[in-house]
Amino acid sequence: MKLAITGKGGVGKTTLASLLARLYAAEGKAVLAIDANPDANLAMALGLPQEEARRISPIAEMKDLIEERTGAKPGSEAPYYKLNPRVDDIPERFSAKIDGIRLLIIGTVKTGGSGCMCPESALLRNLMNHLLLRESDVVIMDMDAGVEHLGRGTAQAVDALIIVVEPGKRSIQTAEAIRRLAGDLGLRCYIVGSKTTSDSDRQFIIDSMSDSEVLGFINYSQKIIESDLKGMSVFDAASEAVEEAKSIKERLESKEGK
Repeated sequence: MKLAITGKGGVGKTTLASLLARLYAAEGKAVLAIDANPDANLAMALGLPQEEARRISPIAEMKDLIEERTGAKPGSEAPYYKLNPRVDDIPERFSAKIDGIRLLIIGTVKTGGSGCMCPESALLRNLMNHLLLRESDVVIMDMDAGVEHLGRGTAQAVDALIIVVEPGKRSIQTAEAIRRLAGDLGLRCYIVGSKTTSDSDRQFIIDSMSDSEVLGFINYSQKIIESDLKGMSVFDAASEAVEEAKSIKERLESKEGK
């Protein structure tokens, strides 16, 4: 199973990604969790202490590695660099291991414009191709509010794009924009509701996203908030959320025939 999880900032993407990663790992599966979010905090959601999480460098910020593999310095206007640099050893060399899960922090290319063609983007693009097309592990990617890490080639390897939505018009608007972009890439989209507190919240999401399958809900939980305050993993601190994520996982697998 290869999943990309996205949605508006702050809706609970990382919480869902961490729960699914732990659930698959608990089944004995090899799991690779990819943090492709500019505000990377999947490590702490999985239970890595804050001090250790801060020591993990995003691949996009490893200037020496980028220059070594592409032949050009990051941020430079090099006329020539390798478009297909070697990346096969990166997951093992630079991933952290947490409760049987390999965690790789990708990061983003920090440029003033979009669609950057530069050494950094060449390395990240090739790395994503490797992770999604060649890795045999369960792959769960915690993404920003978009699909910029996925090209047409890699999108074909993703089983599903899960859009996390909270009850609110702005979250719905972002989800609709993501769904349109995903449609251009041929990605199957599912919805997971988050931070819901009532039947009316859940029905609002179902009605607002009627063109997409709603897999389930991670309801608002004080225990999820407390897990963040204490630096604990959501999986270990919020049993109700774990059961909700388990139901979401089972429904997804039934839809995907896994």
